[in-house]
Amino acid sequence: MAAVPLRPCRASGRFLPLLRGGARSRGASPWAAGPGRVAQRRYKKDVLPEPGGAAPAVSVTEIRRYLRAQGIPFQDGYSCLHAPSLFGPELPPAAGPPFTLFIDKTTGSFLCTATLAEGGWQDLQAAVELRHRGVPAPRPDEGEREEEEEAEARRAREDARRIWERALPLGELLDEEETRTTKAAFGIAPLADGTLKRFGVRYLRAAKALVFPWFAPRDAALRGLKLLVAEQRGDAVSYTEETLPRFDAYRNLFGLPLIGRRDAEVVLTGSELDALALHQATGVPCLALPRGATILPPALLPYLEQFRRVTLWLGDDLRSWEASKLFARKLNPKRCSLVQPGDLQPRPLEALNRGLNLTKILRAALPAGHKAIVSFRQLREEVFGELANSEQVAGVKWARFPELNKLLKGHRRGELTVFTGPTGSGKTTFISEYALDLCTQGVCTLWGSFEINNIRLAKIMLTQFATRRLEDQLELYDEWADRFEDLPLYFMTFHGQQNIKTVLDTMQHAVYMYDITHVVVDNLQFMMGHEQLSADRLAAQDFIVGAFRKFATDNTCHITLVIHPRKEDDEKELQTASIFGSAKDRKLTTGPGKRYLQVSKNRFDGDVGVFPLEFSKASLTFSSYGKSKAKLKKVKEEKGPSPKKGPSGGVGGSGKP
Repeated sequence: MAAVPLRPCRASGRFLPLLRGGARSRGASPWAAGPGRVAQRRYKKDVLPEPGGAAPAVSVTEIRRYLRAQGIPFQDGYSCLHAPSLFGPELPPAAGPPFTLFIDKTTGSFLCTATLAEGGWQDLQAAVELRHRGVPAPRPDEGEREEEEEAEARRAREDARRIWERALPLGELLDEEETRTTKAAFGIAPLADGTLKRFGVRYLRAAKALVFPWFAPRDAALRGLKLLVAEQRGDAVSYTEETLPRFDAYRNLFGLPLIGRRDAEVVLTGSELDALALHQATGVPCLALPRGATILPPALLPYLEQFRRVTLWLGDDLRSWEASKLFARKLNPKRCSLVQPGDLQPRPLEALNRGLNLTKILRAALPAGHKAIVSFRQLREEVFGELANSEQVAGVKWARFPELNKLLKGHRRGELTVFTGPTGSGKTTFISEYALDLCTQGVCTLWGSFEINNIRLAKIMLTQFATRRLEDQLELYDEWADRFEDLPLYFMTFHGQQNIKTVLDTMQHAVYMYDITHVVVDNLQFMMGHEQLSADRLAAQDFIVGAFRKFATDNTCHITLVIHPRKEDDEKELQTASIFGSAKDRKLTTGPGKRYLQVSKNRFDGDVGVFPLEFSKASLTFSSYGKSKAKLKKVKEEKGPSPKKGPSGGVGGSGKP
């Protein structure tokens, strides 16, 4: 029986209402309201700062210089600088200050593991100033959380406590047959009851869910839970997850309480069940990341500083492999090793079920660091992996646009997409659905909308997400807003003309903080005239497109760039030459009259083509869900010149890149 993990369920409260047992007041829980409108919550989405916002550009050199000037001792770590805490009582010099304050080398943000105080670089500077004046430094997060957020956090902790008390260890179920059936359903038959008990795993009959606890490292208090429900799909087992608190606030390194101070090696896995299987088979310290291969929050880096060697074994697909390489950059590649997915190196739980030697697989982990020059011998296994997993190499498939999958094969990291179309053709509306489709599949997305404000953009995307006019069904707003809020989606707060360097710096910050793998920039023209890079608009545009392409390559991130075409006759069809410059990976266009989508350049495998689009005003969508299938006209670039006319008056494909 194969175990296939699914990404976390984004529909918050999908099965948690089953666990409450009895009616509660409407304000008692965000999931407690029955039919109709749930408890009112304010729509709030993370945004990335404006140039003067909360992401100060501070280098590790400046941080070191400041600490020395203030007389604060520190040690150099892998991802952080270690210093004495500023938020607890001062210790006598003879005692030696415990280095529990961790300062991120990339952002300057900090976390004190002794007091759980955290904040940005400016918060730390303010705390140092107060300390010098003899005033105890307050925790930067005190008083900053809104009353509504604090009340929701308390409700989540209370609900977690109630669920935890109702759950039982699997070994304590009275019916042995129930225990065997439950283990078989989750694909964990080889896991011993002692392993489950050691990690504190319990079973909740009411929801038929495994319960994984989140204990605070400081006082072992219960901070939250993750519930896992298994579903049988043929010979495979798929999993649905839900957490208390919500996913964006759930920062549990599962297994952390079992880590000893002298442990110098650790294995990071993509799921709790993998950590259990790996620890049982090898005895090595194992930690499960809270959101698997989706994101490694920088706030967790301090808890990983003690390890000299970190092995990442996040899953058995190409996305997990790409995430491993991305996470290794944060952790410092010099100490990281990666387990490359393959038929003989599946995820740990499957390897245990198949009787494979997990210790041998760990020993075969590849170093994350690479030299500037490599030989084919070093690349041989990765080349074989791409040949053996061609579908995964093609990237994430669109669920709403199957015609795009036929042409582009998928959405891949490290590429640049240039999208253009006449004014009013629906570029922003289409790209918002195009990006939303990927985001719902776990692709961490950053939106840079310079033309329309974020409120309007979020309204469009929420309507597309719900596929209905919420203006006419306001009682459903909170339900859909809660689901939308759980998507890995972030917005830049820029609007109007911006400096290209500022935009790139913000994108770099987002990649580090939120593991962004898809950036949408709408549109390039808002960076053209800000710096007067060149009097030649062609050269200026080539410079900006080249900067975005370099960013995509260096950060293994896909960038979708919207560009306005040249002003031409309304009756004239758009050509590749309608976009200034030549630095393009592929071009997507919408034409006049009936809308259609044309791929005129594709560097992955050369397929180009065109297909019509049908716009639904009610849901603001272009996708073909519930509609007749669009007819795809496919053109191979290798077959010579492309036709000038496509369906509905469209444009055919351009020549080879």
